[in-house]
Amino acid sequence: MFRIVRKEELSDAVTLFEIEANAIAKKAKAGNFFVLKIDERGERIPLTIADFDRGKGTITTIFQKMGKTTHQLGSMSEGDVLADVIGPLGMHSHIKNFGKVVCVGGGVGIAPVYPIARALREAGNSVISIIGARTKNLIFWEDRMRNVSDELIIVTDDGSYGRKAVVTVPLDELLQGNDIQLVYAIGPAIMMKFVSKTTEKYQVKTVVSLNSIMVDATGMCGACRVEVGGETKFACVDGPEFEGHKVDFDLLMSRQRMYMDEEKLAMDRYKEKTGGR
Repeated sequence: MFRIVRKEELSDAVTLFEIEANAIAKKAKAGNFFVLKIDERGERIPLTIADFDRGKGTITTIFQKMGKTTHQLGSMSEGDVLADVIGPLGMHSHIKNFGKVVCVGGGVGIAPVYPIARALREAGNSVISIIGARTKNLIFWEDRMRNVSDELIIVTDDGSYGRKAVVTVPLDELLQGNDIQLVYAIGPAIMMKFVSKTTEKYQVKTVVSLNSIMVDATGMCGACRVEVGGETKFACVDGPEFEGHKVDFDLLMSRQRMYMDEEKLAMDRYKEKTGGR
């Protein structure tokens, strides 16, 4: 049984679940994700493994309520049971001692960048982390990120917390005159695109985690295909991590918009059914 053992509302739009999933927790590594179904008729959605506890047999995920399924998921409570939880999926992060690295998390991307920053620091790297969001109430896990970083920089678009800036501003400053060996960036596709453009100027290797549409998450359906270095890759089995300078982000963002009409229709029907909740 995949029971929700802890629920925490990190903001009006962002929710944390800790889920009983012993087999997944035993094998999970930084960079992995999983797929869940709320009920037998529900859609399969990929979510990040933000943390895992092998002793308790649980995985932690953080998601933003955007569409019908994530709103329905957010309405569930501690003790509720999910129909299916499958994982760990994807290729885990390549962790070794690179030297000095920068980890960039934007919005909900703070969640998947946390276990990567932790693993990099445990491997002996000097870790500088940048986390950012539109506004203060969308910043979460500040203490956790600070605990796994040698330096933590916080930015918000509106200046309500930390520095008023987007993540690329402090990143560009760090890349000037610093011996940065690697940058990890996870967040909205547009953010990862401009992080990659920023690091490309300095020829610093950059790894991004792509949030393309997925259905079966086993490489069979092809929904998650992306173009990397002129070649077609599948984010679910070849990724989700790729070298940022080689990703066709414009194609990725175009594919992310493919089902906007269907997503809006599903959300409208869900609101009608639940009275707008």
